[in-house]
Amino acid sequence: MTPPIIKAMSDIATRLTVSPPPHWRSGRTIKGMMQAHLLALAPAAAMAIYIYGLHAAAVIGLAGAAATLTEALCLRLQNRDLDIDNFNALYAGVLFAFLLPATAPWWLVSIGAAVTIILGRTVFGGFGCNPVCAPLVAWAFCRLSWPNAMDIDLNLSHFLLNSPVDQLMYFGVDSLQQFDLGDLLLGHQLGGLGSSQVLALALGGIFLIARGWIRAFIPVAYLIGVAATAALFWSIDPTMYASPLFHILAGSTVFGAFFLATDAASSPVGMIPQILFGLIAGAMVVVIRVYGTYPDGVPFAIMVANLLSPLLERVRPKFFGGK
Repeated sequence: MTPPIIKAMSDIATRLTVSPPPHWRSGRTIKGMMQAHLLALAPAAAMAIYIYGLHAAAVIGLAGAAATLTEALCLRLQNRDLDIDNFNALYAGVLFAFLLPATAPWWLVSIGAAVTIILGRTVFGGFGCNPVCAPLVAWAFCRLSWPNAMDIDLNLSHFLLNSPVDQLMYFGVDSLQQFDLGDLLLGHQLGGLGSSQVLALALGGIFLIARGWIRAFIPVAYLIGVAATAALFWSIDPTMYASPLFHILAGSTVFGAFFLATDAASSPVGMIPQILFGLIAGAMVVVIRVYGTYPDGVPFAIMVANLLSPLLERVRPKFFGGK
């Protein structure tokens, strides 16, 4: 009779095969992650359509379609397998659309969505290689190239609502009396068609944290950074600087906290680097709003923090036994 040990060793070639890392497989996929993120954005998209009408739906759909087609073209030109069915390009396009005015022209939406993929990701190697959040690259490109077409207050002037961050910059703290904090929470403010839907975005972000798709370190640290920096200015002169709660509820602060700052490719890895990253980005939001030339400092604040990610990842606790 053949000894059991010999039988066990008969398939040694198979049992000693080492696969590429990570070796601990959780069963999660990029497609599943993107589906969860799109689901988290759905309430904000629904609120945007309710407030701004079907034109908002057209902007979201066009941006997602243009980003997906651009991704397919880039992959084809690089002779790489088409993997647009994992929804990562669609998600990037929707994020860009959320930063646009609801009445953005079709050419601006299409160009911006294409830039999201080409300049935001492809030139750096594709999905997961971008050092800066891709939709923000496209937003900055369009904001600097066509400032009038990207201006929220100018393009949505026919709405009775006002943009709180624009009012703060151009008319001061006294002009903020027209805004009720409850209305800001419910999205009754001018802003990016999806980025101003504060309550819906917060619920979507909590859903992603609860399901484990994002970690809470960056969003919480980011919001603390916004609140602490705003509180510092507010304590100096409350007649000149807005309150911390206003800075959190106005503009795209909450959108940045849960969906832009948490971009897996451009944010740091590890608890301490992520906390520092969130605090820096949050503080810079208020600093840009106070001293900068752009009303809403969220996009530029997160992009600058993205550039610091490689340095922040060097901040880590010493290994056991290290001096």
